[in-house]
Amino acid sequence: MLCAVGDLIEDVVVQLRGDLQRDTDTPATIVRRRGGSAANVAYFAAKLTGRSRFVGCIGVDPLGDSLADQLTRHGVEVCGERRGRTGSIVVVATTDGVRTMLTDRGSATELASIDPRWLNDVTTLHLPLYSFSHEPISSAVHAMVCEARVRDIEVSVDLSSVALINELGADFVRRLLATIVPDVLFCTRAEADAVGVGPSSRHGARLVVVKDGADPVVVFGDSVAETSYHVPVVSGVVDGTGAGDAFAAAFLASTPSEEYEADNVASRVASGQSLAGRVVTLPGATLEGS
Repeated sequence: MLCAVGDLIEDVVVQLRGDLQRDTDTPATIVRRRGGSAANVAYFAAKLTGRSRFVGCIGVDPLGDSLADQLTRHGVEVCGERRGRTGSIVVVATTDGVRTMLTDRGSATELASIDPRWLNDVTTLHLPLYSFSHEPISSAVHAMVCEARVRDIEVSVDLSSVALINELGADFVRRLLATIVPDVLFCTRAEADAVGVGPSSRHGARLVVVKDGADPVVVFGDSVAETSYHVPVVSGVVDGTGAGDAFAAAFLASTPSEEYEADNVASRVASGQSLAGRVVTLPGATLEGS
């Protein structure tokens, strides 16, 4: 079972029908969805395998209740702490599918401690970089990584955001990766460039998966030579929100965690691309309506 640690927040997805008009009305479709990178990965993993676990700090408010209930209905076991208020992200999606995010994480960074039972039955622990951006959640997640290593649980990290990397500093992120030594590192091409990740500089990662929009996915690692994988064309793109999270969930859930040979990786990439291709045709990080 996959366990993801981090944010459960609301995505307010604003799909523009044309160019943004300043100081006047701009026609748009506005949809509210459950969001947060860690929650998204847990959701997609549960849709694929029937169960997963999310760990985080959720606000003590009706919005937090509703978002947690949504995850539970889709097979995600929700664990963690409740305090403060639940955050939101406004996702502005232009007509070409490009998205801009305005983020208010609320109390998501306030996860202060862990319960070892949260790792029971877990085979993969997935960690967005967001989960290392503030205290106390960063210390709590480091403790989970230590417990995961004792139990031989696979650990994956997603670099999440160029803006976040710039905020934390590339040196900080490189030291973090060297400390965690992730089994799988997910990043976009821009994120990889921001940190200096490449075939000869994996900063401890066993396997690196670099996504680049419509350009090929590039994978390299201990047992996998640098290999490019064509990205199938997707028609009817609506919103890219959650596509990377869907890719990560499918990649991690597709085959046994201990296998990272070339054929195995190709199958994982294909699974990730297939699920991400479905997600971008819908508003928000969801498969409902597909």
